[in-house]
Amino acid sequence: MVVILVTITALAISMAVIPVMLRLAPQLGLVDRPSARKVHHVPMARVGGWGIVVGSLVPLFIWLPLENPLVQSYLFGALVLLAFGTWDDSREVGHYPKFVGQFLAVIPVVYYGDLWVAQFPFMETLPEWFGKPFTVVAIIGVINALNHSDGLDGLAGGEALLSLIAILLLGYQADGGPVVFIGAAVLGGVLGFLRYNTYPARLFMGDSGSQFLGFTLGFLVVLLTQQTNTALSPAIPALLLGLPVVDIITVLGQRIYHGMNWFKASKNHVHHRLLDLGFNHYQSVVVIYSFQAFLVMSGVFLCYSWDWLIIGLYLLAHGLLFGALLYAKSVGWHANRRGGATRKFEKVINWAATSAFCTRMPVTLAGIVIALVFVLTGALVSEVPQDFGLMSLALFAVMVLTFLYRKEEKPVSARAVIYSTAVFVAYLWSSYTPAFFGLNGYWEIIVYGLIALLVALSVRCVADLNFKTSPMDYLIVLATVVFALALSGNPEKRIISDVLVKSIILLYGSEVILHRSRSNWNILSAATVVALGILAYRGLYV
Repeated sequence: MVVILVTITALAISMAVIPVMLRLAPQLGLVDRPSARKVHHVPMARVGGWGIVVGSLVPLFIWLPLENPLVQSYLFGALVLLAFGTWDDSREVGHYPKFVGQFLAVIPVVYYGDLWVAQFPFMETLPEWFGKPFTVVAIIGVINALNHSDGLDGLAGGEALLSLIAILLLGYQADGGPVVFIGAAVLGGVLGFLRYNTYPARLFMGDSGSQFLGFTLGFLVVLLTQQTNTALSPAIPALLLGLPVVDIITVLGQRIYHGMNWFKASKNHVHHRLLDLGFNHYQSVVVIYSFQAFLVMSGVFLCYSWDWLIIGLYLLAHGLLFGALLYAKSVGWHANRRGGATRKFEKVINWAATSAFCTRMPVTLAGIVIALVFVLTGALVSEVPQDFGLMSLALFAVMVLTFLYRKEEKPVSARAVIYSTAVFVAYLWSSYTPAFFGLNGYWEIIVYGLIALLVALSVRCVADLNFKTSPMDYLIVLATVVFALALSGNPEKRIISDVLVKSIILLYGSEVILHRSRSNWNILSAATVVALGILAYRGLYV
């Protein structure tokens, strides 16, 4: 429960800090201006890192034991990188001052916090005289890898988020305190930032954010594998860190091969290559998210496997990716070029999408199914705890008062109550499923699968829905899948994945219905009032 509170606190602080810094950005000189190698065309504030760092560190100062030398060195390193990153964001000081800041941040972690790589793939143990300098260089490498991956809206933040989820899951399974707390806090900080950075972005994280995230990921994978759970394969950090590391190595290799300045920025990262092949901004981010999700999910499932299997999969996946990019470029392939077969297929899809059924029925059916789920959950769950009864009564009162006294269209308070009810429903059914529904959960797969299908059809086919998906939505779905699959094999923790998946489906379904509704009073709001009334009565009086 404390871990969830840490994440929520970090999320709230991050979302509160960023708007303040956004207003101060011009006065502080924290503005990224367009250039030949960049993909944005208007000046953008580089202040998102402040939201990530401040949002992450405040809960850590509250909940972590500050007398621990490792915690002290991590917090010190984070503040150093925030200072140097902000300096670079405002003055663009160049690579060598940034390297100074990175060494100042990492060396205390290794030599004062005593965190270093002793177990290495295919080897017994690294000697301390070699392991500690290697750890310094490795973490600095991760810092720069993530820093250079920050080239598209939401890209570096999304990649870091997927890595954090995998690290957090493995740390949670090993009951690793600092890994879990730090991972949860930074997860909340990144989520708060992505609210403003998803395409089209309102701001960038800047070096202050990307260096902090790289530092945190490097720190956490070493802590996870070298101290928290030494049974993990020492090769697993390769999969957990994913694409950014190989991307920066490949780019560096190209610069050396062509006799270029090693540290001069260029347009040959993976995201640049995807754009050159005709992928648009949205598609490029989704492709990279998908590849990163595959890697980190593999890391979770192969965490105790042989080193050669993990490294082999890592190299094979990247070999296929870069091979496909090179082949596509050599044959002049273009992502959005449409041939005859593609046009015929699109005609069929467009015909189906404009049919009366697809343009009218999906939202209506989704509303009916979700309304039934709300009401039947309230009536049929085997037990409603008293605290849920009290919360349901309070939400019931808010909903009723909102419709009695608030006349504006689609009030925020009503939307918040509906979303809260969706989460209540997901939790209560997963925790207190009626005995007579114990059919191995197959009917749940059918019901929630139907809702997900109807939501997808609504987004694709209903022209006046005014509901646009973004890479952030795709990232949420990927993160949910990673969580669900990782926890599905553990009966004691499976309920977490069940609640998470059901909540996401119900929340997106509710959002679609509310976007489509013409009035405040609709089938979903009515079902919410009925369900809350039943839950309040059963929790307090039955």
